Amino acid sequence: MPDTPAPFPPENLLRRASSPYLLQHADNPVHWRPWGAEALAEAKAAGKPILLSVGYAACHWCHVMAHESFEDPETAALMNERFVNIKVDREERPDIDALYMNALHLLGEQGGWPLTMFLTPEGEPFWGGTYFPPEPRYGRPSFRQVLGGISAAYQAEEGKVAQNVAALRGALARMAAAAPGPLPSAETIEKVALGLVRATDAAEGGLGGAPKFPNPPIFRFLWQMRFRLGQPACAEVVELLLRRMSQGGIYDHLGGGYARYSVDAIWLVPHFEKMLYDNAQILELLAFAHAARPDWPYARRAEETVGWLLREMAATEDGDAFASSLDADSEGEEGKFYVWAADEVDALLGQDSVLFSETYDVDAAGNWEGKVILNRRQRPDFLGEAEEAALARCRAKLFEARAKRVPPGRDDKVLADWNGLAVAALARAAAVFARPDWLDAARRAFDTVATRMAAPDGRLMHALRHGQASAAGLLEDHAAMARAALALFEATGEDRYLRRAAQWAEAVERHFAAPQGGGYFTSADDAGDVPVRGRTAGDNATPSGNGIMAEVQARLFHLTGDERWRRAAENTIGAFAGSGDALAAMPGLLAASDLLAEAAAVVVVGPPGDPAVEALARTALAHPDPAVALLRTAAPDALPPDHPAAGKGAIGGAPTAYVCRGGVCSLPVTDPAALVAALARPAAAPPAPAAAPA
Repeated sequence: MPDTPAPFPPENLLRRASSPYLLQHADNPVHWRPWGAEALAEAKAAGKPILLSVGYAACHWCHVMAHESFEDPETAALMNERFVNIKVDREERPDIDALYMNALHLLGEQGGWPLTMFLTPEGEPFWGGTYFPPEPRYGRPSFRQVLGGISAAYQAEEGKVAQNVAALRGALARMAAAAPGPLPSAETIEKVALGLVRATDAAEGGLGGAPKFPNPPIFRFLWQMRFRLGQPACAEVVELLLRRMSQGGIYDHLGGGYARYSVDAIWLVPHFEKMLYDNAQILELLAFAHAARPDWPYARRAEETVGWLLREMAATEDGDAFASSLDADSEGEEGKFYVWAADEVDALLGQDSVLFSETYDVDAAGNWEGKVILNRRQRPDFLGEAEEAALARCRAKLFEARAKRVPPGRDDKVLADWNGLAVAALARAAAVFARPDWLDAARRAFDTVATRMAAPDGRLMHALRHGQASAAGLLEDHAAMARAALALFEATGEDRYLRRAAQWAEAVERHFAAPQGGGYFTSADDAGDVPVRGRTAGDNATPSGNGIMAEVQARLFHLTGDERWRRAAENTIGAFAGSGDALAAMPGLLAASDLLAEAAAVVVVGPPGDPAVEALARTALAHPDPAVALLRTAAPDALPPDHPAAGKGAIGGAPTAYVCRGGVCSLPVTDPAALVAALARPAAAPPAPAAAPA
């Protein structure tokens, strides 16, 4: 009689995955499983603990641990014997990553990737860490020592494991609970803003210390506070951040785009991976800064970054959306694609090498491990038209030479939430820099996600690669794409975008709503494989789903006058408003609260396409205050009946704008200069810009 086939084959199952990160591990001798009900069932049937490894395709230390341990037959045999091994792409399943990263923090460990967690067969965490070396070093045990110790403890110390499980389960549940309170007062928001300003590095920008991350949600909030608080420092710290990053080594001076962070405190040495979400948010900050105080570094970095986005991040297999990231490594070496030697530069540039080397910090000794990372830290200012033109020619030559190198790997999966951030940023930048082609790119990316990533019930999927959707949509996906839809509605005046934003916001209320307000990461019907449904308004490198959703709800209220959206925003914000000092970690939520209370809704009345209408609209779209909302209407009776500008018409037949705040609208204005004056807040108006080169 033939043996009954094993329900769970002793093999690596990642070959069936679509995620580039999972496919990187498809040939490991480890019997990896993707996360899901089947893997949890296997662990229960085998009575084995789960080894969960979480990373992403562009992660340098993930590659290191893979080469050292997961490709090692001896280590793999130990893993296969004692654990059910599950590999997760944190970008494909950010809900899983967030849950177990929170568990790691609760254990008193510093977070990072690769994330290495040990779980019960039910998926409940009891111990974890990040990178473990193959031999004891860096003050850490070897990975094989960890495997042996955890396996022995799980078998022999059941009580301690159960105690850890119970403690972490309770703590994770408390982290997902609401902290209700009254909406943040102006005093609370100001206290948080000025506290964040004090935490910045006065010399180099960004938050103090090393490594240095851009932290766009924090600086986006501070920029908005410049217009609310009359505190110039709130804008100055943003400008300093952008200037230092844009002339440092964290910026790719040849190909455009910003690396994820710098390992030092001066933005010189990047961790070379490039992420879509960072560049989207930095592009938006560049647009805001240029709108307030036009200057050449903002305009040039915006143009170069969009150029990189369209050239290198287009996910052409999946339409016109954008890929997720570029790796830090090429040919197995971190940064190899990006760095130079002085003699290479001399040979390529000839007599122009002197000017270029003086400007971009090129010398024989190098500035990082004997190599050269191009940067303009020492010569950040505009050198003059002739010199800058010569430098542009030099950069083009080096870019052409660099293109012949082996490029870093690219994670070409499309993520709905990150594409939402990119669409909104492109729409903003298109208005500020007068680039309608950027708006066209935003529209195409939006349409790709909205159609190719649509679930049958109208919700979104989270991840798409080569036509295959691999993860259910999360709160962040619906919130970020609704925000992108509103950005396109304001930029184009097309009602379809407003309707789509409202549909996704309504889907969030139906499927993600949590008791006492706010939303969970996962929908109720997609939460079967997560032990705890997480809920937070804390921002990280990307803004939280609840912070974005509160912004969407507040903006919908100002655009429609519909009270249900005001109540929805208050409900979302109020769910976390009792968090006390933890509100400082929720700048997106605080910005949404300010938007709800203080936004200026600009209503432009006049025939669609009329040049005067478009001139007024462009003025509103290019205003540097993020808390400005724009609504076009052909006639006063076409406005939503609850909107404060309902019934207000054109003056003398000319296209007319009204600025509405707190339910009260300004006197009518008919020219852009008068609209700028109507939008200005005397205490907060930015100083007039100095003349700047184009």
